[in-house]
Amino acid sequence: MTDTRRRVKVYTLNEDRQWDDRGTGHVSSGYVERLKGMSLLVRAESDGSLLLESKINPNTAYQKQQDTLIVWSEAENYDLALSFQEKAGCDEIWEKICQVQGKDPSVDITQDLVDESEEERFDDMSSPGLELPSCELSRLEEIAELVASSLPSPLRREKLALALENEGYIKKLLELFHVCEDLENIEGLHHLYEIIKGIFLLNRTALFEVMFSEECIMDVIGCLEYDPALSQPRKHREFLTKTAKFKEVIPISDPELKQKIHQTYRVQYIQDMVLPTPSVFEENMLSTLHSFIFFNKVEIVGMLQEDEKFLTDLFAQLTDEATDEEKRQELVNFLKEFCAFSQTLQPQNRDAFFKTLSNMGILPALEVILGMDDTQVRSAATDIFSYLVEYNPSMVREFVMQEAQQNDDDILLINLIIEHMICDTDPELGGAVQLMGLLRTLVDPENMLATANKTEKTEFLGFFYKHCMHVLTAPLLANTTEDKPSKDDFQTAQLLALVLELLTFCVEHHTYHIKNYIINKDILRRVLVLMASKHAFLALCALRFKRKIIGLKDEFYNRYIMKSFLFEPVVKAFLNNGSRYNLMNSAIIEMFEFIRVEDIKSLTAHVIENYWKALEDVDYVQTFKGLKLRFEQQRERQDNPKLDSMRSILRNHRYRRDARTLEDEEEMWFNADEDDIEDGEAVVSPSDKAKNDDDIMDPISKFMERKKLKESEEKEVLLKTNLSGRQSPSFKLSLSSGTKTNLTSQSSATNLPGSPGSPGSPGSPGSPGSVPKNTSQTAAITTKVPFGTPGLPFCLFLP
Repeated sequence: MTDTRRRVKVYTLNEDRQWDDRGTGHVSSGYVERLKGMSLLVRAESDGSLLLESKINPNTAYQKQQDTLIVWSEAENYDLALSFQEKAGCDEIWEKICQVQGKDPSVDITQDLVDESEEERFDDMSSPGLELPSCELSRLEEIAELVASSLPSPLRREKLALALENEGYIKKLLELFHVCEDLENIEGLHHLYEIIKGIFLLNRTALFEVMFSEECIMDVIGCLEYDPALSQPRKHREFLTKTAKFKEVIPISDPELKQKIHQTYRVQYIQDMVLPTPSVFEENMLSTLHSFIFFNKVEIVGMLQEDEKFLTDLFAQLTDEATDEEKRQELVNFLKEFCAFSQTLQPQNRDAFFKTLSNMGILPALEVILGMDDTQVRSAATDIFSYLVEYNPSMVREFVMQEAQQNDDDILLINLIIEHMICDTDPELGGAVQLMGLLRTLVDPENMLATANKTEKTEFLGFFYKHCMHVLTAPLLANTTEDKPSKDDFQTAQLLALVLELLTFCVEHHTYHIKNYIINKDILRRVLVLMASKHAFLALCALRFKRKIIGLKDEFYNRYIMKSFLFEPVVKAFLNNGSRYNLMNSAIIEMFEFIRVEDIKSLTAHVIENYWKALEDVDYVQTFKGLKLRFEQQRERQDNPKLDSMRSILRNHRYRRDARTLEDEEEMWFNADEDDIEDGEAVVSPSDKAKNDDDIMDPISKFMERKKLKESEEKEVLLKTNLSGRQSPSFKLSLSSGTKTNLTSQSSATNLPGSPGSPGSPGSPGSPGSVPKNTSQTAAITTKVPFGTPGLPFCLFLP
């Protein structure tokens, strides 16, 4: 299995008609019982796993291309290819396939691509070969009609292709092309266009090798200039010979490599520019052309990578100060194209490719290039940098951290990238968006490595916040020194939105690094200045940044927000927005709703104590009144600690090793079986076993008596109250300070017995003014009886 002849790459054709590399392994053929037939097997050379198991179907059309490729279709839209390292291995497997299908191994295709009708099969049997007309000017129309009539039939296409190969017919046609051009025979040239276009649609590698040879390719392009649909012929040859110049930025000594580069460029030009846009039918008939270009590129990259002298000279000139700007521009453009070609390599080869570039010093070279004034050169350098970051961000991070030990912050590679992002002159900031995406990849902990000896996340983030974060936030801090943005034009707003997007990503994925930076540099206050921007998208970015911070429910952040009164810009923006129902309105309400639903007590108290008067008239949503209700409940619970005595009694007699939330404790207590409680399994600590149960249950009994008396009184009050058709009563809550505020709240579960807002439920306050004096202090918090108190209904949960 280690025989290099059998070494192959497995490719599949994706939906975009591009070949995807599925891995490298060794191919064999053998009988597979599960598939009931001879099959092709490819096992990965890395771990021996099965990359491919494909039965050699007697009716499948296998094609051999370029002496080292075997291509076939497994299903309607699933094409496969085996690319062999050596021609001998390809021939060996091809013989196995032909043996199973009963074909002569000398053919390049084993079957017709689609089934033929019975009539066509009969015609084929009666005429074993296709006789081509003699290649003469007077018979060009006849030849064109023959080619056109053969295309719909796979059998006829096969016969036509074999005839063209065997008789050297293409070269004869190209000789006629010269004659027609000399005679200015436009009609003959139109016929030759149709003939050559039809030969492309035959989809045969053997024909392409003739047409794309150094001797014939320019004449083929010449034939395709004379499209009958155009009033004037195209000038493709003039472009390729005069306009498109092949520049050897580094001399290529290998003539085979040079010829392969020329051929690939010209074939790519034919595919993209010369051939008309194919129809759906024709697209499938050009698959061999796509494959020809793809595998040519793979071969070029491999040959360049193996040429050590070429790469050494390339990087030496890139970093040489004596290299003039024009030469350096050519070098960087070549390197960009070289990296783009590398995307065709299989993963392990691509890994070796980028490792070679790294060892050659590509990152220091990029620093030199990014420091140039030429915009085109910087753009090409950015594209190269993106290839490196997307493939191996750890390699880039390691380089910039080592670089920081020797250089000042201003010339660090990552800071150059940030500066180019900030200084992008494009009105749409296309380059800045690309660079921001690269920075995001570099600071993403998800792709950082962690080993036993070092943690990349800790090291790199420590470096980034020390050496780079101040560069990233510079435009933000410079523009927010006053109460409103000092510059509020569209391009500046776009740039600040990009910076905020990256900072928001840092808040979500980094921990103490970003927290320390935000609090120490007072970043959130500066960000909220942008709430006053005339550009709604920027104000929303600022709001989203704060929302991400609040979403962490971190008390360090919360204390910072409260100490600096950082809800003020948000409330001001909310009030300035007025009654407009837009994204700003919804986003601000959602933030306050999150605080209410998650019961963030410190922020709830801060908002109500400082901004309630500004928000109390907002009644089209219940968010702010709900916040006020939360606040009232907190205050009354603090002012009446005796009412929570039962909760503390029950809580102190449980085993609890982990810090559970209050809601989790109540749920655990409620779900405990009565049998478990009686058996005393992990509910009462052993030290409390000696206590008299009556001592514990006595306060519960007394509490229940008071509770029943209260419920009966409230029930009488509620029965006497006329709700005038409303689903829920009004709540009149009193702050402990004595100030009174009316809140109207409609319960969504008023029809459920026992819901906190429904008439007659235990713990519901009556209508304003109808609650007896002896219950005025506790009416709003009677729902705070613990879950596990025996005899209490389930509805008495904490709001």
